[in-house]
Amino acid sequence: MARLAPAARRLLAALLLPLALAACGAEPVWAPAPEVQRAAYTHPGPKTLTLFTVINNRSNEGAHTGFMVSADQRAIFDPAGTFKSPALPERNDVHYGMTPRAEEIYIDYHARQTHHVVKQEVQVTPEQAAIALRLIEENGAAPKAYCASATSGILKQIPGFESINSTFFPRNLMRQFADVPGVVTTRIYDDSEDNRGALRYVPG
Repeated sequence: MARLAPAARRLLAALLLPLALAACGAEPVWAPAPEVQRAAYTHPGPKTLTLFTVINNRSNEGAHTGFMVSADQRAIFDPAGTFKSPALPERNDVHYGMTPRAEEIYIDYHARQTHHVVKQEVQVTPEQAAIALRLIEENGAAPKAYCASATSGILKQIPGFESINSTFFPRNLMRQFADVPGVVTTRIYDDSEDNRGALRYVPG
């Protein structure tokens, strides 16, 4: 096959770029403002950032990443995720109204006989939490398979988390987050076949 000249390769790349971007596009979701305002929940206590990593129990590899921010209100960023709840209005992968019960529902949705969830939580300043909330709201809907990429890209923009490197791999991001000072780790299991069993929380 004849090799394309540099100018021809640049032209071809320019023509194919819109198609590549279209293939990576994510469907936007935008709940009305009244629904978001009604669902708003402020969690008592210190401000926190929480990374959720879904781990395959057979391969021990990461399957998904979620990121919860507890700022003036608590919301979860579930990039490229399939989690939906009629009680939690969504705007482009950000789900509002993350009460303790809503958090449990989110975890239970992912924990099952084949997968468990690793929860890593760290206390942050109100300023860090406010920045994190703004970043997840501004990110937009993530393309499929970009859960860890989108989350790591947000984390590295938060003061104090600049050491986080971009990655496409949930387990890699989990390992990086574990190095943040003050992180508390919990593993959550659900051994039932129908995903309706009681959740089992294991420290570390």
